[in-house]
Amino acid sequence: MTRTEPAGTPLGDDFHLYDTTLRDGAQREGISYSVADKLAVARLLDELGVGFIEGGWPGAMPKDTEFFARAAAGELTLKHAVLVAFGSTRKAGVKAAEDPQVRALLDSQAPVVTLVAKSDVRHIERALRVDVDEACAMVEDTVSFLVGEGRRVFLDAEHFFDGYAYDPDTALRVLDAAGRGGADVVVLCDTNGGQLPLGLAETVREVADRTGLRLGIHCQDDTSCAVANSIAAVQAGATHVQCTANGYGERAGNADLFAVTGNLVAKLGMEVLPSGGAAELTRVSHALAEIANIAPDTHQAYVGSSAFAHKAGLHASAIKVDPLLYNHIDPALVGNDMRVLVTEMAGKASLELKGRELGVDLAGRPEALTNAVRKVKDLEAEGWSFEAADASLELLLRREVAGTDGTPLGEPPFTLESYRVVLDHRPDGEVIAEATVKVHVGGERVIATAEGNGPVNALDAALRQALLPHLSWLDSVELSDYKVRILVNHQGTDAVTRVLIESSDGEQEWTTVGVHENIVEASWLALRDAIVHKSLRAGTLTP
Repeated sequence: MTRTEPAGTPLGDDFHLYDTTLRDGAQREGISYSVADKLAVARLLDELGVGFIEGGWPGAMPKDTEFFARAAAGELTLKHAVLVAFGSTRKAGVKAAEDPQVRALLDSQAPVVTLVAKSDVRHIERALRVDVDEACAMVEDTVSFLVGEGRRVFLDAEHFFDGYAYDPDTALRVLDAAGRGGADVVVLCDTNGGQLPLGLAETVREVADRTGLRLGIHCQDDTSCAVANSIAAVQAGATHVQCTANGYGERAGNADLFAVTGNLVAKLGMEVLPSGGAAELTRVSHALAEIANIAPDTHQAYVGSSAFAHKAGLHASAIKVDPLLYNHIDPALVGNDMRVLVTEMAGKASLELKGRELGVDLAGRPEALTNAVRKVKDLEAEGWSFEAADASLELLLRREVAGTDGTPLGEPPFTLESYRVVLDHRPDGEVIAEATVKVHVGGERVIATAEGNGPVNALDAALRQALLPHLSWLDSVELSDYKVRILVNHQGTDAVTRVLIESSDGEQEWTTVGVHENIVEASWLALRDAIVHKSLRAGTLTP
């Protein structure tokens, strides 16, 4: 069988950025990729520019077999990456050419095959139930057969670090068998995820010196050291690093592709992605999270929305002078942005920077800035939180600017006369909310009534019914998230409710906040701000 030429070409061969999201990452609890999902994930990883994409285990997993078949049929065209099939060595006592699992790897038409083999003598003898000689023969025979069939072969030495600590000679014999068979890379796997960076790096150096083989690294995150261990291995001589998107994987997960890549690019100066590829890290990370149906980790290194977010006033004062004083890199390098969070900790520098971020110029307006700082602190003391409600904060700042220099904010496109919400508990147990709103819009007094599955849903529906004939863009706006928190004020007597509403028009998202003793009124305040903010963006505020 002749070698199948790769659809893509990795960025050189001196260093391998290898992704195993579709195989090892898919073992995370709660992730279940369809074949269409797997194809979409592979396309995004290829756009990013990784060198190798491990697509799964053909022959062992029906969805993986279908994935490789559809990829081979032309549904997956790779520009940068090479597709990899994962599988095991031949079974004991069977020729590699006659092993159905090994044949399935060839049938996948993947140009690269990664084989997994046990390298810990305890696993060899107790799990495989063969002696070390046979285990090494299984590795060498399978690698040699696949290389003879035109495939490039990598070997994942499973449980290597534990095995090397227990019986280094056996662990090295497995690596040597792979090398004799013609494997391009032997990957040292911290399968149980128990290693720490200094010890792992020392082992990598020893193995490199003793074998002369090209080494790779594969780390699990059971000690929260997978990224650090991967970087330590690279600094110790590994030239092939295996990761998963956002650190997805079994148990505590794997080394996070985006953190590892960020460190390789920003800290070690390594060109592991095509030109401009690093600037796609944040976008691709979030897109892959959507496919996995897992909310992006806001505090994820490099690509999290809070990775370059600053809250303390001292930080903001320094950032105003030079953003790099409190940022370890320019966030744009990885496609992210710096944000200033406004809370009760905010000072003038924080609010001025935040205003600049929101398009409100507070520089040269000391009175507006002073008033805004005081108002934010007062409102935060009452339970308001602008940290996650940029849209409400922007409206507050614009009102302060308009109040001090005569610049008109503009009036909302409607004014509320009154609203009423009632609940109807029906005999069958169903509870229906009904809301009536009376508003003035477009020079008219409009009354609208609507039902909903709750008071906020009913209020939102009634307001839309009243406003939609006058505000055509409102049809594109939807309430995408609703969060409620019950707060106790500083006297410890009266509870208040804080509501955060996230809205979207299909292109942008914005969050507004409302606080009141009554949950419906708190919801109304957040709902009103959501529509007013969209009006500002749509240019329909009336001066």
